[in-house]
Amino acid sequence: MAQNESSPTEILMLKSRVIEKAIEVLRETVRILESGKEIPPALLEQSVDFIRNFADACHHAKEENILFTTMEARGLPRQGGPTGVMLIEHEQGRGFVRGLAEAVSRYKAGDAAAKQAIIRNATGYADLLTQHIKKEDTILYPLADRMLGPAERREMLKRFEDVEAERPGDHEKYHSLVHELEAQVARCR
Repeated sequence: MAQNESSPTEILMLKSRVIEKAIEVLRETVRILESGKEIPPALLEQSVDFIRNFADACHHAKEENILFTTMEARGLPRQGGPTGVMLIEHEQGRGFVRGLAEAVSRYKAGDAAAKQAIIRNATGYADLLTQHIKKEDTILYPLADRMLGPAERREMLKRFEDVEAERPGDHEKYHSLVHELEAQVARCR
């Protein structure tokens, strides 16, 4: 790999830093709701959109369909192995996001009880993803870097580019959205 060429795990780690910013927005949203203040439903809907389309449909999809399958093809067992754990956590995260989206719809419709479901699901997702990203950064990605050769890394980078090409402009859109969400939540304090 050329010195200026990124590795697949470096790219995934950079995307994780963006996801961590969105997680902090969720945590701040929870603090605001717990203090008795209101949050605009649009901010909550945009947070769900970011999670579903950036964190899950792009980042987790790259992991599940490219990184994990490549590592498993090299002999890493899914069952009982780190990729199996990551897949379970991805599904758990999706469950929190489904609960969050449903609660946001109820909140938008005026259901005051939906606040508690938003708090519960946003906190669950944020806590899960914080630990999940830590495991990726300290266990999974270093393991991948040791396991995968230069040809596999180049192929993965090409496949990552293909994923990005399927959704032109989305990455810039979602990077901007995180900054917008940070500003919006700051105004709600």
